[in-house]
Amino acid sequence: MASSSTARGRTGRPPVTSREQILAAALQLIERRGWQRLTIRALAAELGIGTTTLYHHVRDREDLLVQLIGEVVAQMDRPELPADPQERIVVAMTTVHDTLAAIPWAAEVLTVDGFMGRLGDTSVWIVEEVLAAAVQAGSSPERAVEVFRHLWYYTAGEILVRARSAVGPLDRDRLLPEGQTLFGAREASTVPTLAAIGDRWPQITARDTYAEGLRTFVRGLLGPQRREHSG
Repeated sequence: MASSSTARGRTGRPPVTSREQILAAALQLIERRGWQRLTIRALAAELGIGTTTLYHHVRDREDLLVQLIGEVVAQMDRPELPADPQERIVVAMTTVHDTLAAIPWAAEVLTVDGFMGRLGDTSVWIVEEVLAAAVQAGSSPERAVEVFRHLWYYTAGEILVRARSAVGPLDRDRLLPEGQTLFGAREASTVPTLAAIGDRWPQITARDTYAEGLRTFVRGLLGPQRREHSG
């Protein structure tokens, strides 16, 4: 914790004395500019303090992101997890999905290679729950890691694709030939299934099928090995 002399802000600004103030300002920057443009220098300017003062609270930009993700996890409601391992995985991953869907920047940060490994023990409780449930269902520890990886890729991908799709409607005038819609007017002799779906594609893909897909995925990943384990 910085002393009162080092934590004093510029004239006209309230002093920055808490980690909470720093993380709140960082979140505001992310909302305005995106997490890729979050830097220690930009955050110091946002707070009206010098970078040296900020380094009393964070080591570097990556440490700042780790702390931000830790705050996200800390505010996550821990659900009551079922005894059945497959159902426990479904509930745990649905909690991840529902939390990160509201703040997709956090999901994007977590897809950076090796970033999840920097999180503290209290921030990876869902990973622990999924691994333990997979082992209980018959997986080896190595296989449990693979199970989590598959489920995380599915979850993060679903969140990021939907977040980016929601940015704005497709600019058909710019991206598609005149008079052609997304999948309308397709040549039935070449792509008959797509032609039959036609312009219903956006409505179909807009449906929220995450939970259905997750359950199917979990059954597929754990079902066969569970039977082998019991046999």
